[in-house]
Amino acid sequence: MKKSYLVLLVTVLFSMSIFSQENTENKSTSGNFNELKLNGLYLILGAFDVTYERTINQESAFGVNVFLPFDDDINDDINYYISPYYRFYFGKKYAAGFFIEGFGMLNSINESRFSGTIDPVIKEETITDFALGIGLGGKWITESGFIGELNFGVGRNLFNNDSNNDFDFVAKIGITVGYRF
Repeated sequence: MKKSYLVLLVTVLFSMSIFSQENTENKSTSGNFNELKLNGLYLILGAFDVTYERTINQESAFGVNVFLPFDDDINDDINYYISPYYRFYFGKKYAAGFFIEGFGMLNSINESRFSGTIDPVIKEETITDFALGIGLGGKWITESGFIGELNFGVGRNLFNNDSNNDFDFVAKIGITVGYRF
């Protein structure tokens, strides 16, 4: 009888230890996540570039980033851009590692044009255009959710491409830090 109580006690304790184990699954290896990121390179150069990204699955994500200059030197050339994108990841971690990206970009620039031959007049003109492009980069993420990212992309404006326009091509460059939640 004592032996059966001992077996019962060991069985109950063993069962309790199985059910009481914590979920040891890594936070960054499953589920869909949101990310907020800030481009440190553009911040140093005088512009605010913030990104929101939503992971779809282990290999892909979509997001949007917004660029707003606050320094007058940058504000003379570009007013803003809004760029939605889709990324495909090749890393071993969930939506991290090397990636390729396809993006669109709604951008607004200021352009100076000379008019007149005898008495030239400089006309400031605001041009809004939409570009399509491709990029690549890498994303590193810690287990606690902090993100470091390097990326580069280039695209071409689709409209307003006359011979005097210097802004036929657009670029996205980033040294980005952020957080996944």
